[in-house]
This record gives sequence, structure tokens and C-alpha cells, in this order.
Amino acid sequence: MKIIVAIKQVPLRDSPLRVDSSGKWINESDLSFEINEPDAYALEEALQLKEKHAGEVVVLCAGPERAAQTIREALAKGADRAIHIETADLASLDTLGVGKLLAAAVAPEKPDLILTGLQSDDLGSGQTGVVMAELLGMPHSTIIMQAEIREATIRVKRELENGWFQHIEMPLPAVLTMQSGSNKLRYATLMGIKKAKNKEIRRITPAELGGAPAAVVAIEKVYPPLKSKQTQIFEGDPKTAAAQLVEKLKFEARVL
Repeated sequence: MKIIVAIKQVPLRDSPLRVDSSGKWINESDLSFEINEPDAYALEEALQLKEKHAGEVVVLCAGPERAAQTIREALAKGADRAIHIETADLASLDTLGVGKLLAAAVAPEKPDLILTGLQSDDLGSGQTGVVMAELLGMPHSTIIMQAEIREATIRVKRELENGWFQHIEMPLPAVLTMQSGSNKLRYATLMGIKKAKNKEIRRITPAELGGAPAAVVAIEKVYPPLKSKQTQIFEGDPKTAAAQLVEKLKFEARVL
């Protein structure tokens, strides 16, 4: 079984975010980067499926040269090889553009299963995996908590609302987008880190995939959330005022 895991390198969650001079993106010069959290769970699911059914796990990542660090981390955890679409203009592409690049790189591999995270920590569109599936003509399912291979099909557990789950059986090959928290993430071992140095990373450019797709959606402005203060006086006796305060904290502030 060949499983492809699409991952993305994103800014470290605790990094200080500052808007760059263009006002359309963040200043990346002083940031640290890591694997997108939902993608880490997709990788873990792929590695567990490989341990049960054998086969190969291939990491796919589009991004600038620095993304190689995140790719090496995935290889150190147990992925067999990687494909790196080297592009410094990923932020200028919309979801369809990114999906086209990834789908073009995936198609020659003819995978049995494609996994990716539900959404990215930086943009959070939650669309890339679904777009890839449509471009490749594969069935897909989202918000996956668990996957079980059954010969030519795969049975998945989807997270719904209010603690409900849905179980679906799908034909292979298929595309799944994984939810965070679906598994316990593993750490790279010292042996895994050593082996990763000799594992293949095939580097390709958008030009080799037919050229970078034109973006149809553009980011016009990036800015910090606006902060405002508001004072509200609760009228009435202490008991009535306390009840109003509790209601506000519970249903508006959502801290109770």
C-alpha cells in the first residue's frame, strides 16, 4: 500500500506575528516554523496504517527551501521518502492553485490513499484535501478520527457535532483529511533522525508540474484583531444583577 501524506510548514504557534511592509502577509524573517498540527496527525495515521498493512509512506510538501526541515522531521518519524515542490510563492496561491500543484505531483505516484490535515494553522481554509480529491477524481471524506483498511475499501470514523460520529465505508483509492487529536503523536528517535539523512527527497518546481496556477483570490490586507473595551452596568437588585452577569459570562463570553 502506498500512502501519500500532504504536509505544510507553518509558523510556530508561539511566534510573535508582525505584519510585513506590504500589509498583505506576516513578516517571516524572525519566525520559527513547524509542521502544521493537523498534518502531524495525518502523518501519524499513515505510519500506523503502514505498520499494520506494510507498504510505503510518501510525504508531499509545497513550500520554500526552509520547508526541507519539516520534511526531514517527517522522514525521521518513519516516512520512507518525500516530494518537495519548491516554491516561495505559496502564500500568493489560492486553495485551488495549491490543490493543482499537489494533485499534479501526486498523479504519477498512483497512491492507494492520500491523507492530509483537516486545515492549516495559518490560513485555516479546510479545502486543500477536498480540492485535491476532486482534481484527482477520488472519493473523499473530512474530519476523520480513525481509518481502517478493508481489502479494497476503507472504513472511516468522522467527527460530527455534539459528540456524534459517523462511520463511512469508501472505495480505494481515496483522500481523507484528518482531525487533530485522532492519535497520540510519536517523537522521532535518534535512529530515525540518522536514517532520515539518507532518505530520498525529490525536489521539483512548479514549472516541472506544468507551471504555477494563477491565483484567483488575493489577500488584500492582514492586520491584528481590533481590541475594544466595553462597560455594562446591570440594573436591579444584587440577585437579579448576578443572574444577568452569569448569563453574559456563559453565553457571550463563554467562560463558564
